[in-house]
Amino acid sequence: MKIPALPFTVTDWSAVPVTRHAGETGEATWRTFAAGDLRVRMVEYSPGYLADHWCDRGHVLTVLEGELETELRDGRRFTLRPGMSYQVSDFGDAAHRSSTRTGARLFIVD
Repeated sequence: MKIPALPFTVTDWSAVPVTRHAGETGEATWRTFAAGDLRVRMVEYSPGYLADHWCDRGHVLTVLEGELETELRDGRRFTLRPGMSYQVSDFGDAAHRSSTRTGARLFIVD
């Protein structure tokens, strides 16, 4: 990830419009700031959310609230709680998908 040229920017996440994304089950809501190839998001997953796809995009993800289950395509699983993060590259074999039984609030940069 390379942060593009942009001025110093403050984001009031409560003022950023919400977009809704259906999962295989449940729903994700995103508030997104984008500049060039940089995308910064505040994401909330509803209880019972399961992603409807495997993601190959690199991310830096931090759990702010709730509990997140991340499954890698190779079968490995990780449980992340508030204050935990993962970092995954655009390259390699780390395709992943998220789910949560209880709901989760995340901060994601990609």
